[in-house]
Amino acid sequence: MHRGPTLMWCRSMAIKVGRVPYVSCEPFYFDMERRGIELHDRFPSALSQAAENGEIDAGPIPLIDCYRMEDRFRPLSGFCLATANKAGSVVLHSTRPIQELNGARIGITEEASTAFRLLQVLLTTKHQVTPEAYVSPEGPHEAVLYIGNQGLRNRRGMPGFAHTYDLGEEWNQWTGLPFVFARWIVRNDLERQDAVLLEDTLFVGLQDWADGLFHLAEPRDRVRLHPQDLLEYTQGLRYFIGAPEQKAMDLFRKYVGELNL
Repeated sequence: MHRGPTLMWCRSMAIKVGRVPYVSCEPFYFDMERRGIELHDRFPSALSQAAENGEIDAGPIPLIDCYRMEDRFRPLSGFCLATANKAGSVVLHSTRPIQELNGARIGITEEASTAFRLLQVLLTTKHQVTPEAYVSPEGPHEAVLYIGNQGLRNRRGMPGFAHTYDLGEEWNQWTGLPFVFARWIVRNDLERQDAVLLEDTLFVGLQDWADGLFHLAEPRDRVRLHPQDLLEYTQGLRYFIGAPEQKAMDLFRKYVGELNL
């Protein structure tokens, strides 16, 4: 059931929104197509470029890219994608302990953006580790980072990799803070009524999708999640920026700046 009135306006062109095809992002889009919002599927690493090219008006842009785009885009209220303790879907698999990855080759999925920079911060600043190189997962490597649905599928480990590290958990244990992977931003010149419509759509979608979780009976085969697993996973997610999330974003930006990432 929808909570409150639904806001809709007639307009000549649909709002174009970037849709990240991950389970963690599903709530954002729950009510969008019904409102006439045009969705464009992009992985996080490609979403920012789509925004800069004018292909989309808004979306949950990787936090690392929000920093360099803030002169052309503005935050959409406080909507974000953050994890409270564990990320669940951002996982490093390693053949040896993370503290022993000096000189290692680390595979990075091409989908990663903020997660890749978080890994660099954790390795360099937290663990004082300097890898030899970051490479494609298809090549030889001693560790590999997977995110999103691929990260969820392999969240409990992978054959041949004895050690598994949830990067959200690594960050939380180190800083005591949540971690913000993306935040919603819109073009500076987006009409105010369009931004308000998008805000309302996000509020409604987040509420209705969460309600629907309690009625879910079918497993998510594509990510190997049963309903109880899905509920547990989503309960660890945060979709709005509060004081802890803002503090985490400021701290991450500081580390990124110090490492010139």
